[in-house]
Amino acid sequence: MLLLVSPINTKEAIEAIKGGADIIDVKNPREGSLGASFPWIIREIRRITPDNMLVSATLGDVPYKPGTVSLAALGALTAGADYIKVGLYGTKNFKEAVDVMENVVRTIKGEKKEAFVVAAGYADAHRVGSVDPMEIPKVAYESGADVAMLDTAVKDGETLFDFLGVGELQDFVREAHDLGLKAALAGSIKKEQLRSLDEIGCDIVGVRGAACVGGDRNTGTIHRSAVTELKRLIEVI
Repeated sequence: MLLLVSPINTKEAIEAIKGGADIIDVKNPREGSLGASFPWIIREIRRITPDNMLVSATLGDVPYKPGTVSLAALGALTAGADYIKVGLYGTKNFKEAVDVMENVVRTIKGEKKEAFVVAAGYADAHRVGSVDPMEIPKVAYESGADVAMLDTAVKDGETLFDFLGVGELQDFVREAHDLGLKAALAGSIKKEQLRSLDEIGCDIVGVRGAACVGGDRNTGTIHRSAVTELKRLIEVI
């Protein structure tokens, strides 16, 4: 299971790198759960990240505007991201979600075939009116994306497991794998939940708060010691 850590700037990125994260995920929490950062921040983090370490960039909690999202995807790719992560916030149903993702995939794969495209839904989709989280693997597959992901849309202390049970998460991961996709899970994940995620079969676990001093994604700061602890916990599971 790979550890994806979400810094907001180069200082935090260095801490995540030194701590042993597998994927550096550039994010801006001020703009939402999967809030988009700025091109120059993505570019600088890519510059300081070792070549053998992947950089991910979130495009935001995106609206149902395939053209707008596709342009954002191209910007993130041009800035140096290896993973392009789309938060399907404004897509209300399966059809809209596939429409957005198909255009992002066409944009990204037309420029760089080896780049990864991530279709990210929300375990608490009912709270924001977005696409059913259990449809995300099929959305990813139908659109040609590489990874099916779940996060939480509202960051109020509740975690992924507060909205979906272990059985549902197992079904999500199993369907993703059956479709030839990787499965990524996030959503205010706590260190004591890592074992459950590994048992579920998750390929990538995404964290921010758990890697921050004080454990708060908004007011905390990522520190290498917290990242190292998470990485060690994953390695000994």
